Amino acid sequence: MEKKTINIVDVINDKSAVSQDDGGKVYDILTRSFSNNEKVILDFKNVELVTSSFLNAAIGQLYSKYESTFLNENMTIININSDDDELLKLVIKRAKEYFKKKI
Repeated sequence: MEKKTINIVDVINDKSAVSQDDGGKVYDILTRSFSNNEKVILDFKNVELVTSSFLNAAIGQLYSKYESTFLNENMTIININSDDDELLKLVIKRAKEYFKKKI
């Protein structure tokens, strides 16, 4: 399986990852990559600001379509600062709980 690096700043053309629309762009690239049997490295290098809206749209929504095991094996997140990483963990936890109830 190929590995593909997705640089957040390149996708959204901004150092602030704040909008749901920008998160949707990242989500679309991730799902397309997974459909093409590509493993993904999601690179937050040079991202200065991240909001839960962005993370919910980009990553949280993945849990509606994929199992945690699949995402853990096929997506690696790098260069995210510790505060944003804590926010990401919270978003993932909530997404897992939310989508588990939907199934």
